[in-house]
Amino acid sequence: MTESELVNLWIKARWHVIVSQVAPTFLLTALVGFLALGLAGTAPSVRVAAAGVLLASGILGALVQINAANEALAVIADLRAGGSTSAVTLRIVSAAPWVNVVRFVTPAVFVVVYVALLIALFVR
Repeated sequence: MTESELVNLWIKARWHVIVSQVAPTFLLTALVGFLALGLAGTAPSVRVAAAGVLLASGILGALVQINAANEALAVIADLRAGGSTSAVTLRIVSAAPWVNVVRFVTPAVFVVVYVALLIALFVR
């Protein structure tokens, strides 16, 4: 692959990471809002359904993020192997350690927030 094709793959992988965060972030925010409106006082089945929707969205979002990050790391490996010294390639290659934030930190934050929301939903 050419450097230009690899840079385009990097851009696509980065876009997938960004988009994959939209739905879980929206749902987490919405659930916090619904908690403020009294969701914790609704029937247990409604609370379980809300937790289930959030969990499913979070799992799917995390899988997409991890996969997009893995693809981005593969692109970085190919760019590194190509030996280019263009400024764009050097910037992309230097971003490699930060891709691990998407792979590990973001899903971990989701788990912590999810557990906190479960406590708010079910513990009184």
